[in-house]
Amino acid sequence: MTAEESETPRVNEANDIANEAAAEAVQEAADESAARIAALEEQLANAQQETLYAKAEVQNVRRRAEKEVADAHAYSATKFARDILSVADNIGRALDAIPAAAREDEAWKGLVTGLEATGRELSAVFERNGITRIDSVGQPLDPNLHQAMMEIPSTDAAPGTVIQEIQSGYMIKDRLLRPALVGVAKAG
Repeated sequence: MTAEESETPRVNEANDIANEAAAEAVQEAADESAARIAALEEQLANAQQETLYAKAEVQNVRRRAEKEVADAHAYSATKFARDILSVADNIGRALDAIPAAAREDEAWKGLVTGLEATGRELSAVFERNGITRIDSVGQPLDPNLHQAMMEIPSTDAAPGTVIQEIQSGYMIKDRLLRPALVGVAKAG
């Protein structure tokens, strides 16, 4: 065997070892790259999920804020309305206190007309602001709308039916402004 021939297997063997080492290095680099890609894909998926949660939270906060603003606008007059209800009650009481005969008397006519006009204007203001009177008489007692002040023996009405309204109740839009003070029928 010549020196060249004895060197060829060693060179081939060295080349094979070098090729295997290079292949292993390439495989390791590919494995590391695949692991890095998988980790980055997981981070991306997590970031996308967090972004979706953040967007949903922003929408919820925006929706709540819009509702709070709408409620504040719709119910801003609640305290004032509650205070002015006593004025409406007193106008009604004043009209009720004037006897029918006095209403026809010329001396009282101006006062009666003025009180009635004021009552109508107050009712119109209530209506424009979403304030409505609760109809109570003849209705079953509803603790969400009525406050029972007394029980009245009755054979005409079913027990638990409102048969007397002591003070009118009012709603502002869909909320109770003041419960109606009522007398309720009891079996008698």
